[in-house]
Amino acid sequence: MGLESRDIGICSCSSEAYNLAYLALQLKSGDEVIINDLDFPAGATPWMSNSSQATVKVWRSREGVLDVADLAKLLTPKTKLVNTSLVSFYNGFRINVTEVSEVIRKNSNAMLAVDVTQALARIPLDVKKADLIISSTHKWLLASHGGGLIGVSPERADEWNVPAGGWFNVENAFDDSRFEKVINKKGADSFMVGMPNYPAIYAINAALGYISGIGVQEIDAHCKKLVEHCRSGVSELPVELLGPANPVLPSGIIAFKHSKYEEINNTLHDAGIHAMSNAGRVRVSIHGYNNEDDVNRFLEVLRKVVTTNVG
Repeated sequence: MGLESRDIGICSCSSEAYNLAYLALQLKSGDEVIINDLDFPAGATPWMSNSSQATVKVWRSREGVLDVADLAKLLTPKTKLVNTSLVSFYNGFRINVTEVSEVIRKNSNAMLAVDVTQALARIPLDVKKADLIISSTHKWLLASHGGGLIGVSPERADEWNVPAGGWFNVENAFDDSRFEKVINKKGADSFMVGMPNYPAIYAINAALGYISGIGVQEIDAHCKKLVEHCRSGVSELPVELLGPANPVLPSGIIAFKHSKYEEINNTLHDAGIHAMSNAGRVRVSIHGYNNEDDVNRFLEVLRKVVTTNVG
């Protein structure tokens, strides 16, 4: 993540992290937050809640791609935060964090929050320009549910001060002054409100050791041809491929739309192929343990199910 250990906090999941981030910013009427239509709900819904006074703008994708020129048009001096995923859960589109950050800095003083759940431990991370980094740990990292990571850039750590009750996040939790005032920690520590989930931490530690023993660069290199082969095969079938056919920055996700997406997913599952189906689409993810035979088998089953009467 490009941060020191002191800049990283532990939470239960990205949803908790985003709700705490919402509390930390204490947005007022007139403040603006920019989300996008390729993001996971956890990164969008806190800013849209009934309790939020901020104006929410949506950075709209075009043909499955987020264009930074469209983001620039939304930014104003009132923009406090731009939230995005490094890799979209929806279609696998991958942003260039450096480009996004440069556009933000040029047009506002907003902070940049980046969710790396769909990237961490699968592709090399370049998120040094982000002010807040959030990730769940159950996907590519191969750790567990119930674990989450929060990275806070030291340059703007003082602006992330979560005003939540607790004790692990309180400077004076056991001082004589504890019944007179609450002094919250700042930065990543302020997101850790209570006793950490140690089983999840042990799982994260073990997973990091396993992934580091292989190398993220090596995993990414192994998967690139598999992803290209899979995307090419899917594009030849009567489905709607989501995202660009030849992405500039590839990820590990291929997604497509089909009217019988649930039946397709069930058929894949019955064949021992794990995919995800929701929001009208089917999504597959290719990791370091996959090989060409896995991709070919997926394409074979998919071809049969979409060229015959599903179900």
